Amino acid sequence: MKRQHGFTLIELVVVIIILGILAATALPRFVSIQRDARIAKLNGARGAVNGAAALVHAAFLTRGGVADTITCPAGGGFATNTTNICTENGLVLITLGYPTSANVGTAGIVAAAGLTSVFNPTLAQLNAEGYSTTFAGTTVTFQVTGGPTPATCSFTYTAPTAAGAAPAIGAVNVAGC
Repeated sequence: MKRQHGFTLIELVVVIIILGILAATALPRFVSIQRDARIAKLNGARGAVNGAAALVHAAFLTRGGVADTITCPAGGGFATNTTNICTENGLVLITLGYPTSANVGTAGIVAAAGLTSVFNPTLAQLNAEGYSTTFAGTTVTFQVTGGPTPATCSFTYTAPTAAGAAPAIGAVNVAGC
């Protein structure tokens, strides 16, 4: 008698049911991992903004308002060290010794933080990296996109408005991540 090789219909159905059960239990964990990744990205961006503000301020204090006599090697012209600072990537605009909260395309805190591989990114370049920003006066709101409500997956940077004050970097809001 010739013996047949292969799976019976019952065996295939059982395997499909088992795979369905495994997928149903794994999906919520996968969604949670995506949320955790967005929160980690948001915390990383906040750390980069905090570090950039501190480094620019340290350069401002070190240079003591004495203008550079040579152009910034990374481009942008001469640093006045009162309204802008020369960094390894180019000039960063400052206000009261800290990066400005100027709009995208203007070398302020967004450029100094280095969230993209481009020094002074456009909004499209920020979006390609999973970030978005909104500007209101002296405040810029950094958002991580991809979550259910990116507006509430964010933190803020507010440039100082008085001499001797430091910028305000808000706590992360993870409600929409």
